[in-house]
Amino acid sequence: MKRSSWITAALLVAGPALVACGVESTTPTSSGESGDARALSVDSSDEACDLSATEAPAGTLSFDVTNSGSQVTEFYLLAEDGLRIVAEVENVGPSITRALVANVPAGSYVTACKPGMTGGGIRSDFTVTASDEEVEVSADEDELIRAAQANYAAYVQDQSDQLLVKTREFVALYGAGDDDGARALYADARTHWERIETVAESFGDLDPRMDAREADLEPGQKWTGWHLLEKDLWPARAEDYTPLTAVERETYARDLLANTVTLDGRLQELTFTVDQVANGSRGLLEEVATGKVTGEEEYWSRTDLWDFQANVDGARVGFDGVAPLLETKDPELAAQLTDRFDELQVLLDAQRTADGFRYYDELSSEEVKALSDAVNALSEPLSRLTAAVLS
Repeated sequence: MKRSSWITAALLVAGPALVACGVESTTPTSSGESGDARALSVDSSDEACDLSATEAPAGTLSFDVTNSGSQVTEFYLLAEDGLRIVAEVENVGPSITRALVANVPAGSYVTACKPGMTGGGIRSDFTVTASDEEVEVSADEDELIRAAQANYAAYVQDQSDQLLVKTREFVALYGAGDDDGARALYADARTHWERIETVAESFGDLDPRMDAREADLEPGQKWTGWHLLEKDLWPARAEDYTPLTAVERETYARDLLANTVTLDGRLQELTFTVDQVANGSRGLLEEVATGKVTGEEEYWSRTDLWDFQANVDGARVGFDGVAPLLETKDPELAAQLTDRFDELQVLLDAQRTADGFRYYDELSSEEVKALSDAVNALSEPLSRLTAAVLS
């Protein structure tokens, strides 16, 4: 689980275009400096989250987020309910400024800074007023956009369907005490979650119940979901671990399946904008950088490379969907991204085995560094994808 995501589900169904793109910035601007009411600055300190304005007209908003505190921080634009994430920028280190760009329709929102990247954050209300900003789109461009949207929606729906099928099989094995069978299916079932992770985790009520890691639990938070069952199946790294009882196993397995059924129902209803497709690609690679390449995601099973590959799969599908459009706007960036994806895939393919991948603790420090370097090399140009598609 990652504590951030890029889609507001209810707004997706409604149809307005939303997009988030986080990039490094060294020359922040604000509405006070530029006179542009859509250009805002955010000062995130250890104790405050100060915006240059609490209101902006609908359209393409930019937030220059500066971390003046001592901890790594995140900035969120949330829907009115304070749960669903419209846009976010994360991993903003002390003294760093990063830009968040979002095409936001009129409505009521909530902003939040998260010093230390934990808790509910320092929150304030934010209003987006109606405006007449419109973007002209040619017929050829419109055709490319529609194809990207339709193809990605079909991909998400297919992966969600496969996740539900594999989860049914997994929880049946686990609940029946067939640990060998459950362990054999675990990584395969998780693959379908990881390919659409940024979409799946956008549901703030479901994600913590399904994909929370033990290390990320908030005080008093009850642990449920995939990683609880993972620990019970692979307890070797745990100290003084008490296995779950047969009744507990059945309870937690049934809970995971019920949440997966609910998730699938929601995912099958979603539609996507081309902006969200592009930004989803970026978000999935951030999942790789913050959890998979560090070996933190599958702490007990060490099946991180299965997740790594699945995140890359989803990111590549998103990129491939918008690539024809990108080639008309920035062919150099399109070629660079294609090359970087290919280079990363070569390294992943080198870790394949007859059953999938090597376990993460079998990799040498040199192999981990090579993967990390390839992820970083892809991350920089991928951070420019959404802005290029919007140009």
